Formats: sequence, C-alpha cells, structure tokens
Amino acid sequence: MSPRQLPVVEFGAPVSAVPRGSPAADAPGDARLAEFRPETRALPSFFVWTLGCQMNRSDSEEMAGRLLASGCAEAPSMEAADLVVINTCAIREAAEAKVIGRQGVLARLKTANPGMRVVLTGCSVRTSNRAGLAKRYPAVDMFLRPDEEPELIDRLGLASAQAPVGALAMTAATTLVKGAEVSDASHLVRARADAVTGGAVLRGSAISAWLPIIYGCDKTCTYCIVPFSRGPERSRPFDEIVAEARALAAAGYREVTLLGQNVNSYGHDLAPEPRFTHVQTQRTVGRAQDRTARPDLAELVRAVDAIRIARDDGVGVPAITRLRFVTSHPWDLSDRLIEAIAECPSVCEALHLPVQSGSDSMLRRMGRQYTIDHYLERLARIREAVPGIALSTDVITGFCGETDEEYADTIRLLETVRYDQVFAAAYSERPGTPATHLADDVPADVKKRRLVDLLGVQEGIGLERNCAWLGRTASVLLDSVVPPRAHSHDDEADEEAAGTSASRDAFANLPHGIAHMLGRSRENKLVHVAAPATLLGTEADVLIEHAGPYALRGRLI
Repeated sequence: MSPRQLPVVEFGAPVSAVPRGSPAADAPGDARLAEFRPETRALPSFFVWTLGCQMNRSDSEEMAGRLLASGCAEAPSMEAADLVVINTCAIREAAEAKVIGRQGVLARLKTANPGMRVVLTGCSVRTSNRAGLAKRYPAVDMFLRPDEEPELIDRLGLASAQAPVGALAMTAATTLVKGAEVSDASHLVRARADAVTGGAVLRGSAISAWLPIIYGCDKTCTYCIVPFSRGPERSRPFDEIVAEARALAAAGYREVTLLGQNVNSYGHDLAPEPRFTHVQTQRTVGRAQDRTARPDLAELVRAVDAIRIARDDGVGVPAITRLRFVTSHPWDLSDRLIEAIAECPSVCEALHLPVQSGSDSMLRRMGRQYTIDHYLERLARIREAVPGIALSTDVITGFCGETDEEYADTIRLLETVRYDQVFAAAYSERPGTPATHLADDVPADVKKRRLVDLLGVQEGIGLERNCAWLGRTASVLLDSVVPPRAHSHDDEADEEAAGTSASRDAFANLPHGIAHMLGRSRENKLVHVAAPATLLGTEADVLIEHAGPYALRGRLI
C-alpha cells in the first residue's frame, strides 16, 4: 500500500506524525513509482461537512477515505477546498436550514474558484424529492442519496490506479416503503466490506471508532424520513463485523461504538445458521419477527467482548475496553441483550433508548407501537441488571395534535425515569413522511414554550444526577484537548467540548505541559480535567469536584 493511503487505514499509529496532505505524506515509498502517480495539483482537495447522527459521521469517514485513497488531499476548511461534500440530516428542520443558509457562501466560493464542486448527500436526498433539490440548494452540483455514497469517486471521475473502481456496479435495486420508491440498501453491506479491506475509511479519531452493523430502518414512525431516505434494514454479516472489531483492537482503538438507525434490530434479516440455534428471541411489541437461529445484538456484543488480550497470569482482558451501541429501539431491548450488557465487562454502563413522548395516545399517532408501561418495564429490568446505568432518551414536543395533558404525561415521564440526558426538539413537519397527512395543529409558539419548559425540567434532573458524582471517582477516556474558545461556533460538538464559562475559566492559566482535556466516563458523562497532554488516548481516574447539568469537572488522581 502506498504512503498516500496510510492515513485512511485502521492500522495506522494512534497519532500520526505526518500531517495528511503534506509532501512527506504524499511521497511514494519507492521512487520508481513516482512517475505512475497523478499530479497532486490535478486532483481536488476536499472538505467534508457532516451534520446529524453518528451514522452520518461513519458514512463521512468512508467518503473521505475513498477520496484520500483516490489521491485527493484533505483541505483544512471549506474555503480552501476544491470539492465540498455536505452530508446532511433531514430529521430536524434546523439541520437543513444550516445547509440552506450556506448556499450564498458556497456560491461566492465557487465564483472565486470556478473549478470548485459541491456534492450534497445524506437523508435530505431522496428519490421522491430529487427534482426540487436544485432549487432548494442552488450552489450544489451533484446530489447523492445515502445509498449512492459509495459511487462518489466514480461519479466525480476520480477513480484511478490508486483506488478500487467499479462502485457504479453496486448501484442498488429499488423497493417500496409505504408506496414510495427507495433503495433496497442491499449493496451497502458489500460497499462497507470493500471500504474496510481497501483501507478506504478515514477514521475521525485514533481513540474511538464507529462500527456500522446494520443499515436502514423498518420501523413505522410517522414523523421520520429515515425509512424513505435509507431504505429497509440490512444487517452486515456477523463474521465481518467481528473481524472489523478485531482489526480495530489490533490498531489500538480503546472504544468502539456499534451503529445502526435501530442497532438492536441487528440480525433479523440474516439467514439462520446452526451455530445460532440457541438464539430464540421474540418481540413482545411491534411487528412479529422470526429471529430463530439468527444472530442478534446480544450475540454480537458477546463476540466483540470476547476479543481478548492475554496477560501473564493467563486471564484475558477485553482488547476493546469500551463497547457502546446506538441507537436502540424499545421493540428490541430483549432480555438477552440486557443480560449481555450486564455480563460483558467491555460494555459501558450507558443506554440511549428513545421514548419520544410520555403519552400512549401520542405514541400511537407517532406509530411507535409500544406503550409507556412496556417502556418503563424495560427500563426497570435493565436498572435491576445494571445498577447505576446512565439512561438517555429523545423527545419530541408539539407533535400533531399534542394536548396539554399529553405534554404533561411527557413531563411526568421525565420526572419518573430521571434520565441523565434528554435530547429534545420541537416537531417540524418533514416532507414525505406519513405525518404530513396529520394536522400540524400545535402553534409554533406553543411548541417552543413546551420545549423550553421541558429542557428546564430536565436541566434540574440532570444537575441532580450529576451532583451524585461529587466526591466519586470516574474512569475517563481522555479523547481530546480543548482548544481556546473560537469566535464562531458552527459545530454543536465544539460548543459541548468548550463547556460553560465557569468550566473554561477553571482551565484558563494552566502550567506548561498541562492541558484542558475532555473525555467521557463509562456512563457517558462528559468530564473536564487538567492533565498532561501525553495522556491523550488513555483512561484516567478523575475525582469529581464540580457538577453541572451537562458535564462534570474533576482532578486527576
């Protein structure tokens, strides 16, 4: 493999000593190969702007990896790029508004750089809305559905001797979801395998890695566009996932997050195998599903946890010390999965389980197909099995027809469960979803007021949950150094990393060699700590001395 490709493979050093795009990185290891390499200036530099969920981030890693493998260089900013790839989110209107708001800036950049091209992909691009996208995004030159992302290099004409070709051959067949034509997503499984084996995954971190295990969504939520943008659920083969996890462990990754729109639906679409005859999980809510002799998420979690490093005393320890998974669906939080979470030492004590509303009548309109009683029973079961587990959820306020009583039910749910974190948004109608046939009759000011009030309630609960950590020791994976606060913050993650003013002030005058570092506990608590920068990528014990509603602060032990 040529040095140009080294930054994109998973087996690279945890921290590269050679910046991507530098002459040293681009120089061929064997001088005799130089004449066969394309002129660097003839290939575009690229910038990938990612919005939305973890799956989008993983998809962007693949696109960036393919671009690097084709010989392109990564640009430090959108302004410095010849090619801008925007990976959009259509779940919330605010994410699309951000991209629309950048169209004027992109147009000016294209005027200054006539060779600049803009590609837009992600959940905003669907077969049903493709005709109107050019008017909505006038600065964009090419639109790719999420299932078409593996074709990016071919569509741009960048395939060469330095990169695999033939992605166009993987173009998906189509199927119907509620009468709408969508990709059947079956080719994405092979596309991921090709990207991994070909070294075309540019990991965004050398410490934590995303590992997609299932694509698409089979659920029936009336407010959600994902089934129409990403197609039906398609699971990756069990052994391929375990092999990728093993490679990540060998490359030194400390934390791996298994990904899927509904990650705990994994395996139902795979063929039965004799080695999985002990798997007999059946759903108790939602659509019936035959999972007999098929691997499920519990089986996969146990297999990844079983990747061990031998010690001198003969006792193996998990090679991946922290294993997480998102996002789960209440339909498939089985007893088998709960037992695996409790029994596997690598699995972190945190669970994200979206509820969306605390009202059964609202859940029926949302098409969630479970009741609050069922949801609470599952939470009680996992809290019994994993004492101290941190719980987070998603909530929508102001969905179609939401009454004051239904909203009050959601507040009561938050006060009953006492989540560690709640991700909430006011409902915005998404074109193409079944909810467009319902009356969006909650006034905008009422939606906003309910959202603000709900977040206020949760802020108090979050503070109470975090204050329980005062004086306790948390094991924190130090994964980033917090830079000085910039003047502009387009990325919500930057805001989260910077912390509150009080937190930033606590790290204002650190001695030489000591940095303001950020990491997460096993319970997914955000923790600020002053520590030597050399500890980046390690797990450290931190004594918690300050708690806010969204983060903790402590000192290194």
